Amino acid sequence: MLATHVAFQTAVDPATAVGAVLARFDFFVAVFFALSAFVLWRRRAGQAWAQYYFKRFSRIMPAYWVCVLAVLLFIPSGPWLANLSLTQIFWPSGLMTGLTHLWSLCVEMVFYLVLPLFALLLDRFGKKQRILLILGFSLLSLGWAWLPIVESATDRGLANMQIWPPSYMCWFAVGLIAAELEGMRFPKIPYGIWVVLSLIIAWVAGQEWYGPLGLVHPSPAEFNLRILAGTAFAAVLVVPLALGTPSAVLSSAPMQKLGLWSYSIFLWHLPVLTIVFPLLGIPLFDGHFLLVFVATVLLTIPVAAASYVLVEQPVQQWVQKVLKRQSQPRASKQENLLDN
Repeated sequence: MLATHVAFQTAVDPATAVGAVLARFDFFVAVFFALSAFVLWRRRAGQAWAQYYFKRFSRIMPAYWVCVLAVLLFIPSGPWLANLSLTQIFWPSGLMTGLTHLWSLCVEMVFYLVLPLFALLLDRFGKKQRILLILGFSLLSLGWAWLPIVESATDRGLANMQIWPPSYMCWFAVGLIAAELEGMRFPKIPYGIWVVLSLIIAWVAGQEWYGPLGLVHPSPAEFNLRILAGTAFAAVLVVPLALGTPSAVLSSAPMQKLGLWSYSIFLWHLPVLTIVFPLLGIPLFDGHFLLVFVATVLLTIPVAAASYVLVEQPVQQWVQKVLKRQSQPRASKQENLLDN
């Protein structure tokens, strides 16, 4: 996603092969959705949903608030309420400079909210039936963009309803189905082949004959084509890993460390990119992709590491202490019952 934002703001031509692929690296949002769905769906058994909501909220919001407040210090006139409440996609002009990428976190948070209800609905069925139902919901979600109220929303001055959560069921479904298939034998195909296939998908989806380039608002059909390409992109990258295909690169110590910081990297890369241009003395849309990309990476990583150490890690340690204290009285009660 960082590469996509740098490519756009340095005016990399999306009509070129490299530009097309970079433009569609925004499909890593689909990967993010699929991974999240995979991890949470496989852990749902025996889940105490009150604890689940507490852990999700504490995982997402503290670091998010720090990032948003930091940006609001420099842009105090921005739509602060929409952004602090993580509801910006539901407000007209709710997205603000330096934080536009956080639309996907709004969608993710809605997924967190509805997941227990989804589990309550689906867990009464067997695995095959659950997979069929997930596929059915995914197909239904493709109709969202065609609803008249959605298609005409921006023309009537409303929020862009195309990017509301129902549109992205297919992307979450990749992870949900991968979790259902976990343990199944999967062909031993080197992960590098799946990476190459993902690049081909990105290139195809980045062609003008496939859909509009840049920030042109797509028609319902064009939007659904983008959703389907993102689904395929996420599937070829997530499903092989979920079903046991190893990746030496992703298992390496540096990548594991970046994985720890990944949420803060996601939060901070666009605010950092916003200040890189004046720091380098480069105007927006004036080229210099490689220079801007390297500078953004070199600045984002230490900021993200600091965010993890100073915000994410302490909050998670506190959460573990709270949950441990809550579990101790239950354990004591159970021991007393056994003694009696």
